[in-house]
Amino acid sequence: MKAFLKLLNWFEWISAIIGVVFILLGLIQGVFSKQFVGGAEIVNYFHVANSFFLLAIVLFLFIHLGQFKKE
Repeated sequence: MKAFLKLLNWFEWISAIIGVVFILLGLIQGVFSKQFVGGAEIVNYFHVANSFFLLAIVLFLFIHLGQFKKE
């Protein structure tokens, strides 16, 4: 069980980092008006980042608040 929670913790951090990367890509595209991927709009970066942040929040709540420890 501890290994599973550790794996979920890694997924939480990776999801948050990917969300930050997509936010930065959206900000760079907004400032410099340069498209990294053909046909990608700035809004798409923020939608994807939102999904990764939501996943990170759900994993955080599950890992840190969903544990029931026996005393």
